[in-house]
Amino acid sequence: MKARVYVTYKPGVLDPQGQTVCQFLQNHGQAKVRDVRIGKLIEFDLEDMPRAEAESLLTEVSSSLLANPVIETFRVEMP
Repeated sequence: MKARVYVTYKPGVLDPQGQTVCQFLQNHGQAKVRDVRIGKLIEFDLEDMPRAEAESLLTEVSSSLLANPVIETFRVEMP
């Protein structure tokens, strides 16, 4: 089973990497780009298991290891 976890900064948390990319784009003629937020994508290949069990496992792993709950949020996707 394939799954993905997306980790991004919470709204209001500064994203210095995103700001740098945004500034670069604006300085190079891409004036329509107003903001850039950069996050992480973690892909998993899981053993076959019930979908609810996989979601629970990935939620536990994400909240305890992959995302800093103070400044980041995450979402689990299983296509």
